[in-house]
Amino acid sequence: MSTIRFFHMADLHLDSPFKGLFGLPEDKLKKIRESTFEAFDKIIHKAVKEKPDFLLIVGDIYDGENRSLQAQRRFQTAMETLFHHNIPVILSYGNHDHLSGSWTRFALPSNVYELPVDTSIVQLKIRGQQVNVYGFSYGERHVKTSMMDTYPVAQDSHAIHIGMLHGSESSDATHAVYAPFKKEQLLEKNYHYWALGHIHKRQLLQQSPPIVYPGNIQSRHRKEQGIKGFYDVTLSQTDVELTFVPTSAVVYNTIEVDCSDVLHANELLTKCEEALAINRQEYGASVVELQLNNIDEQAETLFEHASVEAWLETIREAEERVEPMCWVQKLSVAKSTTTTYEPTVATESVINLIEQWGMPEWKDILKDLYQHAGGARFIEPLTEQDIEHLKINTQALLVDEIQRA
Repeated sequence: MSTIRFFHMADLHLDSPFKGLFGLPEDKLKKIRESTFEAFDKIIHKAVKEKPDFLLIVGDIYDGENRSLQAQRRFQTAMETLFHHNIPVILSYGNHDHLSGSWTRFALPSNVYELPVDTSIVQLKIRGQQVNVYGFSYGERHVKTSMMDTYPVAQDSHAIHIGMLHGSESSDATHAVYAPFKKEQLLEKNYHYWALGHIHKRQLLQQSPPIVYPGNIQSRHRKEQGIKGFYDVTLSQTDVELTFVPTSAVVYNTIEVDCSDVLHANELLTKCEEALAINRQEYGASVVELQLNNIDEQAETLFEHASVEAWLETIREAEERVEPMCWVQKLSVAKSTTTTYEPTVATESVINLIEQWGMPEWKDILKDLYQHAGGARFIEPLTEQDIEHLKINTQALLVDEIQRA
């Protein structure tokens, strides 16, 4: 039985603005802003070296509908490189880089097949094996209706059939639900592989036939933690081999530091440095959140005369010249003991009021932040999960201030 080999990737988000990062030195900020390009370059270098039969890119190549000149030029250059090595590329555009956007256009070489708005088929002949690839590009940003009826049922029993779909399961609320589908609808098409995109978390919805989200190739903020990459796929009509290939240029991670029995400042700093060194060795360049756990009563005194912000700056200074970079974006302190306080009518009424606030009230409270021309593009849209975190953090701050009073 003939086998084929291809790379399945999605959600490149080239030239992402990387929201929520503040206070970085210029060299570290440049490293992070270049990370989507660096991750993509890793894919191209591997393709040139190992010569897969073709590449599938399932939507959101670019981060925005305006497709920056830099991102387009870098992508076009990569496609030219693959052209010179006779490697075809089949791609679709998603909700971020939909075809109704406005951008200065680059011509892509003839090895690149750009799927149109209407679901279409691309046919390849690989060492005598017929391969049919089906898919579409977003004509506008919001494709809310299902596209499943536009995909034909596989008829040719001698061909390998692959579906490309940038969308989400109807029941998945972790992302905006675009081009919704049910797994049963995918299986009804009798394809040998479903190459999905849009969900940034790597996951295998079905083993046989494979229904695969590779995730994005580079994390863009702290909610996208861990190593990112793509799948190297060897496929026949009866078998499949999936190999995940890491591409992250910068890894977002949370590091927990056990501070049991810590008494002096140098002990705490040493524990942080050791934890960061282990993370650096395992992941390379990183953006991390440090969680200081098991802070007992004697360790609490370390924070009486120096704020958490001062500790964060001290840790950053110690890491400033160490390579690869390990930028500590956030420092949190988890105390092993809690101090109780006597509630009053006033404080309880404030907490009860906060509990009653919904999305409109929180939007009104935060409008100055979200409407600020300079900073609004660097923060994520407010979600229900964010609201719950804000409630918890606001109440914790209120209790902390009462305890300090």
